[in-house]
Amino acid sequence: MTYCHRQCAAEGYALKGCMWIADLKLDWEGTLHNAGGRYAITHCCCAYPVLSKEATKAARTRWEKFRDSFRKDWGEKFGDWPAGEDASWPGHHLRDLKHGGDPVDPDNILPTPPTIHDLLNKEYPRCYDGLPPWNTVGPDLPYVD
Repeated sequence: MTYCHRQCAAEGYALKGCMWIADLKLDWEGTLHNAGGRYAITHCCCAYPVLSKEATKAARTRWEKFRDSFRKDWGEKFGDWPAGEDASWPGHHLRDLKHGGDPVDPDNILPTPPTIHDLLNKEYPRCYDGLPPWNTVGPDLPYVD
């Protein structure tokens, strides 16, 4: 919550809520020692202005035109873009398009399993409305190895 409060304030917006989207575990083994860490991916629900339906549609169209090349570039860095049995995973925009998220910024897109993507799309409005649980601090360690 502190991170999101600072993020929103730095952009000149009030904080409505904060979501912890993912916690990437980064481990590696060297010749002398092992190391690692975690990288938290959050979404700060700042009081961003809502784009018009036309502007949101235009942003979605930009993403759709960019999607294949983005997945190809992502695959060259990290391996094949994740896919299920029937289709590729959606690319989730961390700052959503409706609230001005950049549709083609690689740092704003995360491959997400379809069921999780649907859940995030359902919960984002609750976060922007300042509703629980997104308006309060959660557990110190939300994930267990």
